[in-house]
Amino acid sequence: MFIHWALKEIHLKIVYYGPGLCGKTANLQYIYTRIDPALKGDLITLKTREDRTIFFDFLQLEVGQIDEKKPKFNLYTVPGQINYNHTRKVVLNGVDGLVFVADSQKEMMDANLDTLLDLEKHLIADGKSLEEFPWVLQYNKRDLPNIESIQEMETKLNFFNVPSFEAVATRGTGVFPTLKEVIKQVVAKVQQQIEEGKRMRA
Repeated sequence: MFIHWALKEIHLKIVYYGPGLCGKTANLQYIYTRIDPALKGDLITLKTREDRTIFFDFLQLEVGQIDEKKPKFNLYTVPGQINYNHTRKVVLNGVDGLVFVADSQKEMMDANLDTLLDLEKHLIADGKSLEEFPWVLQYNKRDLPNIESIQEMETKLNFFNVPSFEAVATRGTGVFPTLKEVIKQVVAKVQQQIEEGKRMRA
């Protein structure tokens, strides 16, 4: 969270995390095409042969007010490939909320779990934990053959019982419900932090 006092804005960072080619970029691209142009900044995409995104996709959403300030959401993705570990750390710096995009294909379950554990490792190094952090799960690629059942994915990945959504990000299915839920969690957490800060100063 970063407060821009002059503009009366609270900048909040949401990161889409997951294994390579799971649909993180597809989520942001779909959101970007359907947001009012007056409410969004530029979408920046960097691509390599190994992964669709090596740094981040960036966009801003403005909704409502928090403590008489406009919340401005910055949405990022992280590269899925493990060799971009340093970039993941950089993008996660200052994160306020997370969407973990899991690939529903059965052969991707190990990669899903490995990436989720990698995420937790980065959070712990930063003094945070998935157990107490605003985040949601998205089970993407539900339109493909040979996918894992939702029940099995919940058992293997949703060990903190967070909200989860089925999705086909390339079509937009489940994309906005996922986004709305993580925004709701982030706003609630920030409001709680602001109220605690006021009580401590009183």
